[in-house]
Amino acid sequence: MADGRAALGRFAVVGVVNTAIDFVLFGLLALAGWPLLLANFVSTSAGMTFSFFVNRSWTFGSTRSIRSTVLPFLLVTAVGLWVIQPLVIVAVGGLLDAAAPSLPEQLRQVWVPKAVAIGVGLVWNFSWYHRSVFRAADEDVSDVSREERIP
Repeated sequence: MADGRAALGRFAVVGVVNTAIDFVLFGLLALAGWPLLLANFVSTSAGMTFSFFVNRSWTFGSTRSIRSTVLPFLLVTAVGLWVIQPLVIVAVGGLLDAAAPSLPEQLRQVWVPKAVAIGVGLVWNFSWYHRSVFRAADEDVSDVSREERIP
């Protein structure tokens, strides 16, 4: 498994690309009149697909099989993208409506809430990917068993 600091740097690069995919697609769909939460679902799905393959192989250098990483990845990412992000989008949009009604509607309801939601999601994802989803195959064995194998 990749060193934590190096993985964080690669995660940031991958994050910029998959965030661009998500952010641009979300904006295009929202501005085309799609409901915000549906636009978010489609855009995050596109970013998630890219993220899985690149983070698995390049960011974390996971030695675990695709089969053993795809379900935990989907669970962690789905919670981040489809539970946490929509909650943040709705909450931030509501706060901005109340606190800054003079801001243009697209900023209040689309761009700022999505940017905040992406930030919250990035922290969530890295924490879980690094600790659980893309750990090395030999880390699947409990610490006690590993200690017993060391002479």
